[in-house]
Formats: sequence, structure tokens, C-alpha cells
Amino acid sequence: QVQLVESGGGSVQAGGSLRLSCAHSGSTYSRSYMGWFRQPPGKEREGVAAINPGGITYYLDSVKGRFTISRDNAKSSLYLQMNSLKPEDTAMYYCAADQWVQPWYRPSQYNYWGQGTQVTVSS
Repeated sequence: QVQLVESGGGSVQAGGSLRLSCAHSGSTYSRSYMGWFRQPPGKEREGVAAINPGGITYYLDSVKGRFTISRDNAKSSLYLQMNSLKPEDTAMYYCAADQWVQPWYRPSQYNYWGQGTQVTVSS
């Protein structure tokens, strides 16, 4: 059974940075597609970024150039470096995993989810 635990959320001012981490407990990490999703209050969950087992990355258009997703297979960990944060980035951020996803940004493609970590950006 895969368990995902996010950390690194917090409150920052616009223009600031945060780094989210996600620890994956299973033995399948290196073969898994990993994604970051976010859900603002009252809105649907949306894909922010994803990375496939080979290291190919995918991003939501609005975060390209500001966010960077990366993975460390030796540590079974996923990261999201978020720079130049904007108030509209405020949301609960979730880590997700599965063996195969298509397309990467669709939440229903992922069977494993973390509990989420809150990111709040003030203007």
C-alpha cells in the first residue's frame, strides 16, 4: 500500500518562495508517475505539475517558469519548488501517485493521494 505525506506548506507574501516535499512509502516509487495538484476553497482540484518515471516534466501553463517539480528516487521523495508566488496560488496542495496516468492533469488518473499541505500567499 502506498502512503504519501506532504510537507513544506505555509504562509508567504506575494513574490516569495516555498518548497513542498512528498514522501512516498511504497517500493514502487521509481516506477511511478508523480503529480502535484491544488484545490482552492470552493473550486475543483487542478493539476499543477507532474513527472514521469523517466524524469519528463509537465506543468500547468500558469505556473510555468515559476514552479519546478523534481524527484529523488533514492529518497522516494517528490518536490515542488515554488517561486514568485502569487495570491492566486493559494490552495491546499496534494501529492499524487500511480503507475500510469493519461493525461497527467486529471485527478481521476491517480489512485494514491496525500492529505495535503496548505499554501497561503498574501498580497
